[in-house]
Amino acid sequence: MMSIFPKTNIDFLKYRKVYFTLFGLLLIGGIICFFTKGFNMGIDFTGGTMVQVKFNAPVEMEQIRSVLSTTGANSELQSFGDNSYAISEKSTSDEVGVVQGRITQALDTLNVPYTVLQTNSVGPAVGSDMTERALWSILLSMVFIIIYVAFRFSNILWGISGVVALFHDLFLMAVAFSITQREIDLVVVAAFLTVAGFSINDTIVIFDRMRENVRLHPKISFGELINLSINETLSRTIITTLTVLFALVILYFFGGEVINSFAFAMLIGCISGVYSTIALTTPLVYTWSHGQYHDGSEKPAARANTEKATAVPAAKRAPRRASQNTRRPRKKRS
Repeated sequence: MMSIFPKTNIDFLKYRKVYFTLFGLLLIGGIICFFTKGFNMGIDFTGGTMVQVKFNAPVEMEQIRSVLSTTGANSELQSFGDNSYAISEKSTSDEVGVVQGRITQALDTLNVPYTVLQTNSVGPAVGSDMTERALWSILLSMVFIIIYVAFRFSNILWGISGVVALFHDLFLMAVAFSITQREIDLVVVAAFLTVAGFSINDTIVIFDRMRENVRLHPKISFGELINLSINETLSRTIITTLTVLFALVILYFFGGEVINSFAFAMLIGCISGVYSTIALTTPLVYTWSHGQYHDGSEKPAARANTEKATAVPAAKRAPRRASQNTRRPRKKRS
């Protein structure tokens, strides 16, 4: 098996208070950002108008974006192949005709014949329903992750700690979109759910190694077992993450405008997922379990100290054994 760090011995639990402090600062800063800057929601959630057109000759997407930018409106462009495109703008139901006229007027400047296939209006009610569905999908995924991890490792604390780290990743992604004011649509929601699966996968790998090391190293303390498990899976985690990051960087810079926000969300989430698995999941398990194994048993080191404190020194026991073994000589019968 390929290994980047074959012999690391990092004490990750040593800095758990620092990790928890950073998590607290992220929560406070993120909430402030949400109230001050808010989110730039797409027409999937706020409502708007979509005009689908088909050109009679090939047209580059950059040309279409260039003429649409002259309208002064923020338009989204999506290609369906066969010279068909969907152009979307935020608007109310009363502005459908105005939006369509503005779009067609801009497309006329391309001097390429085209046909308007359809014009659809997404109302606020539909957008509100999509928002509710997106939130429910994220919340239900967290609940089922808790149930799965708790069932697999026979401890609900492990499942809850994994979801806390998962919440950290999704929260950080939301903060990044709030700061940059990138538009959030259904594609971005799909990126959030993808990161949720990617992040919990790293957590389960470490949990599996912890469960295996309980059998292989029964005499080490729980904290030592956690650090050992993280160090043993560190190389695998970095290799897997770098492989995904290489693909995401290419998509971000060369994938085009349509999937740029998706790649941006995945980049933030993948990097955060590696950090949260190491800096939140396992430290939370250690803290909530009070340094004990998942079955509630004490640390071997604590048992050893207890036995040592209650044991009688060998030097004091030796004379007692010697006196017990000394017997009086029997008298010979005449």
